Amino acid sequence: QVQLVESGGGLVQPGGSLRLSCAASRSIFTINVMGWYRQPPGKERELVAGIIGGSGGRTNYADSVKGRFTISRDNAKNTMYLQMNSLKPEDTAVYYCNAQGVWWGQGTQVTVSS
Repeated sequence: QVQLVESGGGLVQPGGSLRLSCAASRSIFTINVMGWYRQPPGKERELVAGIIGGSGGRTNYADSVKGRFTISRDNAKNTMYLQMNSLKPEDTAVYYCNAQGVWWGQGTQVTVSS
């Protein structure tokens, strides 16, 4: 069992940046797969980025965010991150972190608008 808490969302102008954090209630050293998902208004939840393994683990990204978003994790801090650059209005969504495909955070709202 692990509780996940996202933070770092907010309102940002197009072209801006945000860094999301996902803090876990216990060590994530043994959690192999972690990821960020998002759910835009009126749409289904979708995978944004995933990371397998430790801090230097293998990563994968949705085509829509490749080259703009970077996922990372710091096992020593029990935290996963999502650095989002060059944000677009279509990135507007509630962003969720996930661990091992089982545990979910409560979500953090990201709104990209001028």
